[in-house]
Parts: sequence; C-alpha cells; structure tokens
Amino acid sequence: MKRNVGGMDRILRIALGLAVAGWGVWAQNPWGALGLVPLLTGVVGWCPAYLPFGMRTCKLPEGSAR
Repeated sequence: MKRNVGGMDRILRIALGLAVAGWGVWAQNPWGALGLVPLLTGVVGWCPAYLPFGMRTCKLPEGSAR
C-alpha cells in the first residue's frame, strides 16, 4: 500500500473523523461509526477511493516518476 493521502488532507480527515465519531457517542447514534472511515484513512495515509481516479495528495518521493 503506497500512501496517497498526505498533509492537510490527513489532518482534515482525522479532525472530521473524530468530530463525527464524537458526535455519535454524544448523541448515542450509530451513524457516528461513519466517522471511523475518515479517521482510519487519515491515520493510515491511504484511501481506497483515490485508487480508481489515480489521485494522491501526498508528495512523491524524490526521483520517482508518476
């Protein structure tokens, strides 16, 4: 798995995931479990939804071609 999520994208995913999961716990609502998706993709740095589109928000390593 090559990282395809980086920088500000990771920070926003983690913040959004924590907010939605926290809301779910506070409201005792099972929809809060959806917050785990952006939280996990932000922590791991890999998003499967980016693959079909060839997207990546992280920098490429030095000397590597796209």
